[in-house]
Amino acid sequence: MMDADTPDTPAAPSEPQSRNVIYCGVCTLPPEYCEFGGTVKKCQDWLQNENPTMYERLWSADALEASTATLSVDARKRAEKDAHKKALKAEAQEAKAAATIANSMVTIKRVERNKRKFVTAVSGLEAFGLENKKMAKEFGKKFATGASVTKVPSGGEEIVVQGDVSDEIEEFLLEKYKVIPEDNIELVEDKKKKKDTGAGG
Repeated sequence: MMDADTPDTPAAPSEPQSRNVIYCGVCTLPPEYCEFGGTVKKCQDWLQNENPTMYERLWSADALEASTATLSVDARKRAEKDAHKKALKAEAQEAKAAATIANSMVTIKRVERNKRKFVTAVSGLEAFGLENKKMAKEFGKKFATGASVTKVPSGGEEIVVQGDVSDEIEEFLLEKYKVIPEDNIELVEDKKKKKDTGAGG
């Protein structure tokens, strides 16, 4: 039993206290580790907008000078050179990714299987970071039909959706996946060639 005259002493928290960790909106690492990702410049811009105090602590001229103050002159020069190389490499990767997306096409092909029976083949989604298997499942659910991923002779993959749903797929992609520009979707019709049955003369 406790004595009523004992002075109040602050009790230790009964549960462990959580720590509030901030994660970068660009590379998803804590800002202290952004330099190890490939998007340092974007990460810095994001942090400067979202948390100026933390940006000053990590990336201000004083903070950078303090972190390299213990290094020798040669080591400091090497660190600056490495940082510059990393930044250039990250910029080049971003430019390459943007160029790949700009030059990539999603092809939605309406294929005639036999009289009045069609399938819709979709290819090129992986260039926009979309997984074919997941997309096939999504198309199947959305259009209440069969959809599967098949290999194509050229070596890639395409999604084959049962039925003529080419216009609907285009609409669905533009509505739900803003990463695909409208100009990067092409609709193609692949009609079955009719075989000559008449005798040649």
